[in-house]
Amino acid sequence: MSAQAFGKVAVLMGGASAEREISLLSGRGVLQALRSQGVDAHAFDPAERDLWTLKAEGFGRCFIALHGRFGEDGTIQGALELMGIPYTGSGVMASSMAMDKVMTKRLWSAEGLPTPRSCVLGPDQRSAADLERVLASLGLPLIVKPPHEGSSIGITKVTQAAQLAPALALAAQYEPEILCEECIVGEEVTCPVIGSGALATALPVVRIQAPDGAYDYQNKYFTDAVSYLCPSGLPAAEEAQIARIVLASYRSLGCRGWGRADLMIRESDRKPFLLEMNTSPGMTGHSLVPMSARAQGISYEDLCLRLLGLAGLDTHATYRSAP
Repeated sequence: MSAQAFGKVAVLMGGASAEREISLLSGRGVLQALRSQGVDAHAFDPAERDLWTLKAEGFGRCFIALHGRFGEDGTIQGALELMGIPYTGSGVMASSMAMDKVMTKRLWSAEGLPTPRSCVLGPDQRSAADLERVLASLGLPLIVKPPHEGSSIGITKVTQAAQLAPALALAAQYEPEILCEECIVGEEVTCPVIGSGALATALPVVRIQAPDGAYDYQNKYFTDAVSYLCPSGLPAAEEAQIARIVLASYRSLGCRGWGRADLMIRESDRKPFLLEMNTSPGMTGHSLVPMSARAQGISYEDLCLRLLGLAGLDTHATYRSAP
């Protein structure tokens, strides 16, 4: 598909989530890449402009470089469906499901896919008895996280019982419901996917080596302290197993376009465990999907064009937009 055939393209970036800063970095990279290839691409920040102007200003396609709530959770996708403007990434339902780590884990468990044991605490479950129940169920170490945030925001690795209450308090700053998860000790890896359904394919696995295992917000985006290995250096059979699990997890959620699954490989038996599915992965200078694509001979610019070419709608229905 030629660059001109894409028409006027909006790169959605920024937004109102806790990941706004990272989204702006992703969006600027995508915008520059698309323009370098002759695409009529324009920056569009939904936090600063009325989304309905996309239709009024003649945008024919959107590249979603938004991360987190109001961009990766099905809300923007629903609005674009109503306007009939094709967009990159998963549709409304898949985006909403993947954004909710609790629902994602329930679906994966029902499908027989490996994911760490977990329990959920509601806003009224902060008593000493509730904390004891979590510790008895999951043991230590464990992970505490808000179920609808990304980029390691609000996450704590709890290694001592006394750390659990402060970890819950931190996660509760982002949302009332909190996910407590068994901590899988081992290697962290990620595996991107491009395409839809039976045509979806896994890209090379990236192995992540963070200082003291601290793959947090700061180390992810603003330091060079983390080592990324791609090719991963894993045994071929192990990487193939991860790719199979990731493709199954992607398809089970109904994802399309592209995505990236994060996993842990348990040190004791080399068993991989799914942590989450990202339906609008980062596209910054530190991001993992471009890194994996490069290992397969796909440049950043070609990756952006390919993803834009996969833009679509859940349905073919269009609705009259608001005035």
